[in-house]
Amino acid sequence: MSIVIQLDVMMAKRKIGLMELAEKINITPANLSILKNNKAKAIRFSTLEEICKALDCQPGDIIEYVKE
Repeated sequence: MSIVIQLDVMMAKRKIGLMELAEKINITPANLSILKNNKAKAIRFSTLEEICKALDCQPGDIIEYVKE
């Protein structure tokens, strides 16, 4: 079982780039890239909230549970 971050999919749907999103949610592009590339070990709820606001989506649109 694993949690998969689908941030890149939602960013593509909303036609927003990494640098633009990073600026909107006040996070470094490097940290956003780690999250986007599914390398993050954790995410703060405040960061998730800002991402959802910026992309006009729900947390479930970004985070997915995948059974192995």
